[in-house]
Amino acid sequence: MHPDPSHKFRSLSDVKKETIVRLRINVNGIVQGVGFRPFVYNAARRFALSGFVSNSSRGVEIEIEGRPSSVDRFKKELLHHPPPLSEITEISFTEITPLHSDGFKIKRSHSGAGNETLISPDMSICPACLRELFDPTDRRYLYPFINCTDCGPRFTIIKGVPYDRPLTSMSVFPLCRDCKAEYENPENRRFHAQPNACPDCGPQVWFEEAGNPAPLSKRDAAFDQSSAFLKRGKILAIKGLGGFHLAVDALNEEAVQRLRLRKNREEKPLALMLADLQSIRQIADVSEREKEWLQSPQRPIVLLKKRIRLPVAQSVAPGNQLLGIMLPYTPLHYILLDRLRKAFANQALIALVLTSANRSEEPIAIGNEEARKRLADIADGFLMHNREILVRGDDSVLFTLETQTQFLRRSRGFVPRPYLLKEKGAAILAVGAELKNTICLLKENRAFVSQHIGDLENITANRFFNETVQTFKKILTSDPGIIVYDMHPGYFSTRWARDQSSKKQIAVQHHHAHMASCMAENDLDEPVIGLILDGTGYGYDKTIWGGEILTGTYTSIERSAWLEPMPLPGGDAAIRQPWRTAAGYLHTAFNGNPPELKTLSTYPLQIISEMIEKKVNAPFTSSCGRLFDAVAALCGLRGEVHYEAQAAIELMQMVNTLDVEPFEFEIALPRIPVSPIIRAVTGAVLEGQELSVIAERFHRTLIELFAQTLKIISKESGLTKIVLSGGVFQNEILLNGLQKKLKELDLNCFTQRRFPMNDGGISLGQAVIGQKLLRAKMETVAHLSR
Repeated sequence: MHPDPSHKFRSLSDVKKETIVRLRINVNGIVQGVGFRPFVYNAARRFALSGFVSNSSRGVEIEIEGRPSSVDRFKKELLHHPPPLSEITEISFTEITPLHSDGFKIKRSHSGAGNETLISPDMSICPACLRELFDPTDRRYLYPFINCTDCGPRFTIIKGVPYDRPLTSMSVFPLCRDCKAEYENPENRRFHAQPNACPDCGPQVWFEEAGNPAPLSKRDAAFDQSSAFLKRGKILAIKGLGGFHLAVDALNEEAVQRLRLRKNREEKPLALMLADLQSIRQIADVSEREKEWLQSPQRPIVLLKKRIRLPVAQSVAPGNQLLGIMLPYTPLHYILLDRLRKAFANQALIALVLTSANRSEEPIAIGNEEARKRLADIADGFLMHNREILVRGDDSVLFTLETQTQFLRRSRGFVPRPYLLKEKGAAILAVGAELKNTICLLKENRAFVSQHIGDLENITANRFFNETVQTFKKILTSDPGIIVYDMHPGYFSTRWARDQSSKKQIAVQHHHAHMASCMAENDLDEPVIGLILDGTGYGYDKTIWGGEILTGTYTSIERSAWLEPMPLPGGDAAIRQPWRTAAGYLHTAFNGNPPELKTLSTYPLQIISEMIEKKVNAPFTSSCGRLFDAVAALCGLRGEVHYEAQAAIELMQMVNTLDVEPFEFEIALPRIPVSPIIRAVTGAVLEGQELSVIAERFHRTLIELFAQTLKIISKESGLTKIVLSGGVFQNEILLNGLQKKLKELDLNCFTQRRFPMNDGGISLGQAVIGQKLLRAKMETVAHLSR
């Protein structure tokens, strides 16, 4: 964010009577690669000031000299109207002795002892470049790598700092005469645009078939062949900004099903790319807030409500009321969609499935040779280019609520933008959790949360984790001596952290990290009550937690309440097969004598009962995520899932209203009874209540139960600030309903809007806990349990 417009600085014209004054200005933040120096240069010339501007490892250094009134106007311009992609986080003004210099110059970049400069995220093509892209008279007409200081790749092409062309993957493309003239002209919007290029000197695109790396067509013809390929129902791998995507015609059911089969992605929704907002509105409802995100420079995938009778293939998002949709964000995307529009001239809608190029749960492919090998039996052809991607970056994913935005995945367009904390501290590396992994490198008061790394359950993901750690150390010139990790002994990130024997190591409980992440994002330092609801987290008692009410701070917490632990027959198998969870909950709720339900009649329930009675592979859990699974299976909605939280999502999407009677529930502390809810849901199923009514009553029950429990704990503790975090709160019905209820009870509710509430936000919480422990000179968090 930019400094407050009310920023107070001394007016030199008020206090100086000399004819000439000189200022040294140091600016830090996202100020390199975003047109900051030409902005300074042109402003200085406009106000008739002399001096210079230069990039350094500490940001941008400026010296200006001139009449006091002109210097004051320059300062106001700097503070109030910086370049659109810049973000000033620190700025200082120092009066120095005038040198009586002539003219204003842009000096060569120089490095220093330590890097303080921030790297801009990758941004979508800007309107000016888009106009040039489709202008037949422009020398970059249909050139798929057109960019300027307001758009294009940044983070994904960087080798080191400062952000200059020799330290990017563009270093292998010498500028032609025309591009060099633009690059060296401070009045040109491509001045020092490091990826600047044209068809004569820059990267090139080509098409090749799987198994044959020889280009079949190049440049413009590659797009013709790619569009013809897609029209025939083929799977095309497209090299993009932060990695490859797999694309098929979204209206071709057979092609979508083939992609699912090859990618090993049975039912998890696939993302779509459409050319414009008008096309999107043919298949989804778009609110004003959603429109803003779709058209933003970050261009995330936005979850939108499906329209009825969709022209897109049913296999795109089976059993789901939402579609994940994005607009094109690279010139390559725009050219391809334009070519598809011509190829499908008689088709009213052009839509592409555009999903990460990988097998399920693996990292996105980025290198040409890597893609050829990893995608050989998935893609039929490749739209390739020779601009190297140095840093992987998946598409960001979010959805909007009534008054806020929720990230499911924070990646391209947002990383490596830091979050500013209140206090500075020692450098810390936090390595996140096992699923939806991110890392966080804390440097002074800046928290750099990485792009989405994913689930650390395979070798390629583990390599990506290591790559990301090294990338952040390099671009931030920081090698923290302290590593913070999750307490779970089986996590890859935990084992990795413990292997760093030369570093100080701090273990942090999973749900405390969730709570701390929300606290940090909302600048909360005082004690709070945290309601943390998710699927799995390793507790202090070495059991599986997931339905927790914690009270305390960053350095001291109490487990004040938790959902009644219920059995998880088969352990991890129950996560994939919710019928097991339902059978276990049913067995416990009815004291080993459950009623017969048609919804579970096809499953071997006797085996489950024996596992529980004999205590064989049936660990107990307080997980709220598993409670949703159990209810979904009891209702007959879904006995098995093909992706994480599928049962819970489908149960949520059955809800049309919360204006229903909740099921009977009991409040008891510290163990919040789950058995009464299971018995009530079972009764509703036996009575033949509609599935949608059961889903509505269940959601209403949880809202009332948690709200009343939080009110009791608030009264007991004297705390009124409630933080909500954990993956279960990606359920918009539960989140919205609980926020409104807590407001009615005069409790202050805080959620997360900048970082995911799922495990993607945990690394931030870990890092801040580590910082607070060091400041308090504590080795570990003080923890209690009722």
